[in-house]
Amino acid sequence: MDTPFVYDRYVTGKNFVGRKMDCTILGNLLEAGEQVVMYEPPKSGKMSVIQQTLYNMRTAGKQFMVVHVNLFNVRTLEEFLIKFGTAVIRPLYSTQEEYSTVISEFLGGTHFVFDSARFASCDEVVSVNWDLDDNDVDMMMRLPGVMAEQRQVPYFVIIEEFQNLMHDKRAEDVFKVMEKVLADRNRKVSFIFTGSQVNAMKYIFAEKKFFYRLVEHLPLQKVDDREIIEHIVRGFMVSGKVIERNLVLGACELFRGQMWYLNHFTSICDTMSRGYINEGILMEALKIIISIHEPRFISIVNDLTDHQLSLLKAILDGVVRFSASDVIEKYGLNSSANVRRVKDALKKKEVITFNDKDEPVILDPLFEYWVSRHYFTR
Repeated sequence: MDTPFVYDRYVTGKNFVGRKMDCTILGNLLEAGEQVVMYEPPKSGKMSVIQQTLYNMRTAGKQFMVVHVNLFNVRTLEEFLIKFGTAVIRPLYSTQEEYSTVISEFLGGTHFVFDSARFASCDEVVSVNWDLDDNDVDMMMRLPGVMAEQRQVPYFVIIEEFQNLMHDKRAEDVFKVMEKVLADRNRKVSFIFTGSQVNAMKYIFAEKKFFYRLVEHLPLQKVDDREIIEHIVRGFMVSGKVIERNLVLGACELFRGQMWYLNHFTSICDTMSRGYINEGILMEALKIIISIHEPRFISIVNDLTDHQLSLLKAILDGVVRFSASDVIEKYGLNSSANVRRVKDALKKKEVITFNDKDEPVILDPLFEYWVSRHYFTR
């Protein structure tokens, strides 16, 4: 029997919970040919929202092509463009002769080629034969538009972990070229930029204002607790188990409504009981899920300086204004200038971010629980 508590992949259909408005908004933006950016912490449901939106559109009879590029292991411009070109070309053609012809026809005058040896060893349709320049970036980023015009079907281009391009020193120059491509307003192509390093994405799109007025920011709404409770109660009922709604509400609060953690947590509970899911089972499941993630949490705190840990403790204590003299003295933060440096460091390490009210938010809800209950115990 399929588990209703899916956490090891993106979900659609019956396993997709809430966020109907997010899907509606995204679908409307894509149908209008707009560009979209989504940045949320890891496992917040970005890809599930995208895939559910595409599922809804297909169900409604919409025709389109999807290009999906994940930059999780990309560190250079060359890697990005090779991966991008392969993702665009590979689904449409099948022979080496076709790959070579397409690159010659649509990427002529660039430094992109088809290399049969590279294809055989790495399954890459696109290779590079010289140092890349702005024209190479421009032509490659326009390739989905060329394909869309040729096939007379909209293209949706999903670029996951977009912030990883910042590892390349040429990133900002590349963004400027990409801006020119998006500024042409080709309504047959929509780019969806996603990222799980929230502060890095904010730096690109909000602080530096790249793609200003060219992309629409779609912040994901928190899934309603009532929908989560219904999903979990119904899921346990399917396997002949019962859980009280107030216990589910407690889990919602602990994990801040993050479905990946909640599904992971409830899947553990599901294996621990044949009937009634009581508070004792929930506490044991919490110990298990903490033990799974604790090595990652320990790695995070081990990477923090004493001042960074002090500021983190202040956040857990409810402090929102850190430059007050009494706060600096209480937490040993030295000075207002040091506070700014420490805040920036915690942001760069993606431990915290700041909301629209300039209030600190610890990005990972389970890390927040662990660090408050298991690390700062003295």
